[in-house]
Amino acid sequence: METSFGITGKGYVIIAADTTSARSIIKMKTDEDKIKTLSPHLLMAYSGEPGDTVQFAEFVERNIRLYQIRNLYALRPAAAAAWIRRALANSLRSRKPYGVNLLVGGYDTASTDPHLYWIDYFGAMTEVPFAAHGYGAYFALSLLDRYHDPEASLEEGLAVLRRCIDEVAKRLVIDPGKYKVKVVDKDGVREVEL
Repeated sequence: METSFGITGKGYVIIAADTTSARSIIKMKTDEDKIKTLSPHLLMAYSGEPGDTVQFAEFVERNIRLYQIRNLYALRPAAAAAWIRRALANSLRSRKPYGVNLLVGGYDTASTDPHLYWIDYFGAMTEVPFAAHGYGAYFALSLLDRYHDPEASLEEGLAVLRRCIDEVAKRLVIDPGKYKVKVVDKDGVREVEL
C-alpha cells in the first residue's frame, strides 16, 4: 500500500512518500522516511520490498557520496539517475534482484533546471514532469495530468500534491496516513509541511 509522488515546477521538484511501513495487513511503523537525500541537490523516493528498499537506497547513497568525495563535485541529476538505473538493471541479472521502484528528483545547478526520473524494478527509466508509484498512482496520475503546470510556483505545486493526497485518502481502501514531503531547488533540499 505504499504511495509516492513527484512533481516538477518552475525551478523545483517536490517528492512525497507515505510514512507507513506495513507487511500484509499489519502496520509496523508510521514514521518511516522513504526519501533519501543523495546529495545537496538530489533526492530519491523508494518503495517496494522492505529489505530491498533500505539496502538499495543505502547502497546508492554511499556510492553517490563516494563519487563526490573522489571527484570533488556531485553528480548531476541525469548522470545520477542513469547510474541508479544501471545499478538496478545489473541487480536484475543477478541471483538477488532488488524489488524497488524509485522516483529520483534533482535540481541541476549548471543548467538551472529541475529533473524528475521514474524508475521501476525492471530498470526502466524515463524523465517525466510528474510521477507516482504504488496504489496511489491509480488515482493521482489523472489528477496530475489535469492540474500539473510546468510553470507553477512552489505553492501551486504543493496545492496539486495536496489534491492528490486527499484523493488517495478518499478513494483507496486503506488510507496510507501521513506523508513526508521534500523539495529540492536552487537552495538545496528541505522538508516542507503540508
